[in-house]
Amino acid sequence: MKNTYQIDAAHSHVQFSVRHLMLSNVKGTFSGVTGTVVYDPAKPEQTAIDATVDIATVNTNDEKRDGHLKSPDFFDLAKYPTMTFKGKSVETSGDSHKVTGDLTLHGVTKEVTLTVEDVTEETKDPWGMFRIGANAKGKIKRSDFGLTWNAALETGGVMVGDDVKIEFELQFVKQQTATA
Repeated sequence: MKNTYQIDAAHSHVQFSVRHLMLSNVKGTFSGVTGTVVYDPAKPEQTAIDATVDIATVNTNDEKRDGHLKSPDFFDLAKYPTMTFKGKSVETSGDSHKVTGDLTLHGVTKEVTLTVEDVTEETKDPWGMFRIGANAKGKIKRSDFGLTWNAALETGGVMVGDDVKIEFELQFVKQQTATA
């Protein structure tokens, strides 16, 4: 049976990782994740997903870097305050799902595919609400979304890599249906 679940923003986040100085990865998170999923565990291919991420919640554990990420050099928070993902199709293989959808970031929309794993069974919480959880991972090129700020390194290469790993760690609360 299809049910509508709301993203529990207090227990959900998006993590990202990008190469810095061609040496190591810088990781960060967005904590402001909202949206819905319409889901039937018996028919996961019919899942509908709509998620919005508040760019202002970016956190890399460095205030100066976070400020730079919010500037026009990167996310341009004043112009593009959100990132969205709208699922278009789901392919299922065993316990793994490939969700293809439109990711809009920095005013650019591109089709991306995320691998969804760890979809939990519905569980009743201590307050009588029903919840599910899931993890979705993928990789994007930041240049595909117009995020091209960079600096050449003296020794070759660039300061910020183009490939960005993204991971949605989400918890959902089942919405109560109205009764006649």
